[in-house]
Amino acid sequence: MIKIYKFGGASVKDVPGIKNVCNIIKRNDNHLFVVISAMGKTTNAMEKIVEAFVAQNQPQIKLAYQAIVDYHNPIVSELFETGHPFLVQYNLLLDKLWQCLQLRPTNNYDLDYDQIVPFGELIATQIVSAYANSVGMKNQWLDARQLIKTDKNYRDAGINWGLSAQLISKSVDFKKQSLYITQGFIGSTLDNRTTTLGREGSDYTGAVFAHILNAHSLTIWKDVPGVLNADPRWFPMAQQLSEISYPEAVELAYYGAQVIHPKTLKPLQNKNIPLFVKSFVDAGLEGTAIQSAEPKAVNVPVYIIKKQQLFVTISPKDFSFIVEDNLSQIFAIFSKHKIKINLMQNSALNFSVCIDAVRSIDSLLQSLQKDFTVRYNDHLELVTIRNYTKKAIALITKQKEIIDSQLSRNTARYVLRESEWVF
Repeated sequence: MIKIYKFGGASVKDVPGIKNVCNIIKRNDNHLFVVISAMGKTTNAMEKIVEAFVAQNQPQIKLAYQAIVDYHNPIVSELFETGHPFLVQYNLLLDKLWQCLQLRPTNNYDLDYDQIVPFGELIATQIVSAYANSVGMKNQWLDARQLIKTDKNYRDAGINWGLSAQLISKSVDFKKQSLYITQGFIGSTLDNRTTTLGREGSDYTGAVFAHILNAHSLTIWKDVPGVLNADPRWFPMAQQLSEISYPEAVELAYYGAQVIHPKTLKPLQNKNIPLFVKSFVDAGLEGTAIQSAEPKAVNVPVYIIKKQQLFVTISPKDFSFIVEDNLSQIFAIFSKHKIKINLMQNSALNFSVCIDAVRSIDSLLQSLQKDFTVRYNDHLELVTIRNYTKKAIALITKQKEIIDSQLSRNTARYVLRESEWVF
């Protein structure tokens, strides 16, 4: 009975965290496949390196690289005694990262990103794997780039399922090894260029391995007791959901729920593999189960917030109607710039969208402005309420400036001006 465990960066952010993860693994280390993310906020730190590398700001490259070293070195020093064989392997990995930073940018930001950022996952998993072996938890470390093959859509790569299944089946044999440890988030092209599967893609990696290995279950270990009806960091009355269906989980992921990656659920649903969301802080808690194929309504409102949003209104310059040809052109521009639309609506003369305020926004707006009049509001939030009630809407919109709203049968969505939340 194969189980997949996925641990996020918060679970392995320090020495106590790594030891806690190993204790959780040890309770069920038979036929267990473990996927681990970069430690703590390492991915954010790696992105700073990318920005400095692309700008060829050498002093900033050195500072950002040193921040990575300074974060990981104390963890490694505490886990391994001087002279431990792993220290050679660890230093070689850091040297490889530094050598990568001595190259010239390719003028393809996404490609450069994917060659640098994944070092966070490689470092984290090698540390955890080596430590687990050092305390008697025999395991095999696997390089996910040799297992998951993708296209060349860097930063949001599509998986070659057939080839990946062949490679994983050849590399994973639970008759020979009962515990495997690998990285989330990363893969590689046919010519072995590293790729990433999209931000927060480690959950997706867990689902890919679960699907291909015909796992009994996938468990995602979080710093929350399970799937909540809101993020407790901004909504203090958040409640845990004990069970939700695949269709409802897909809806929540689509609207931006942080606990589940949008692409994670489909590979699991296709093979009826249950997904459990549990707490690494208290592994004894029941958590949340996602396993029913039948649509099942949640009996409380679910609140999802997306911060740092732009509300963009696009109009033909000749004041003509917004028609299919306009929309086709607009969607093509969004696709080219890899900007995902979080909310959209149109009238006779306008097409409006709510999007994340990401790095490539300026180039997107410039492209749109060639053929359209473009207006936008920034510093906004998009709040979605699934299973909404009048009380829930009143609670969310109280003392807020509403820029736009949409209501359907069971979903209410509001674009709001950023301000302090008062409950």
